[in-house]
Amino acid sequence: MRAHPISPVTEPMQYRAIGVVRGQYVPSDPAQPTRGVIRTADGTELEAVVLGRLLTLMRRHLDLELPHLWVVYPRSRDENQLHLQMVGVWEPSTLAAADALAAAEALVEGEEPAAEGAELPSDALAEGDDYFSVRGELIYTRPETGDLVVKVRQLPRADGSRPVPFKLQLRGEVPLEHLRHFVALDLRRQGQQLCLESCEVVAPLAQRGTRGGKGRRGGAGGGGGGERGERRGPDRRPSEADKGRGPGPARSHGQAVSRPSR
Repeated sequence: MRAHPISPVTEPMQYRAIGVVRGQYVPSDPAQPTRGVIRTADGTELEAVVLGRLLTLMRRHLDLELPHLWVVYPRSRDENQLHLQMVGVWEPSTLAAADALAAAEALVEGEEPAAEGAELPSDALAEGDDYFSVRGELIYTRPETGDLVVKVRQLPRADGSRPVPFKLQLRGEVPLEHLRHFVALDLRRQGQQLCLESCEVVAPLAQRGTRGGKGRRGGAGGGGGGERGERRGPDRRPSEADKGRGPGPARSHGQAVSRPSR
């Protein structure tokens, strides 16, 4: 078993959105326990769904009448409402039961079991409860109102299809000059919001062209791994119709800010 529920960053431009939330999971329907809410100590009810083999772990080893520290992927569905995808639980003391090592595989697929007698990690995290790590492209910032939007890319699925990038609505002040940069954010959940605690600006991102050829062009950063992002593929090869065309007109690269589409 690893010593932390959030994997360390392995690449500078590694996309991800992951965090931990402590609370009691309450299914909406006992007959369909994969959907429900996480009730936190501050009285907030966070919409949640259970993914993967976590459901088996919950049934075998967890008392759902008690709060637990859930490992989650955040999503922004409706304004001022956080949606969480539950993918694990961080509770080594509970998982130290007789069959804990097998159950812990629901947290980290493919990881080697801990050696017999190995010291288990502490239940407490240095970052504390309700900590989130978000890494992606800053596509909207309005410092005067504290509004942020970050775009996060995902790895291709097993069938080769590419998931559509998703946008997270966050709270915090990031200067306008960092728009269209890759950023690494540390956040804390407050109610239904993820609020900025610290921001590292990693690098600017060159932009692809948009309709009419008037947009910015270029590539984006890397990724690779469960909650991490993907590399963008190369620009398309020129068609026969493109051959022989001269360069287009010069383009403006001003950083106009507009509300993102939802």
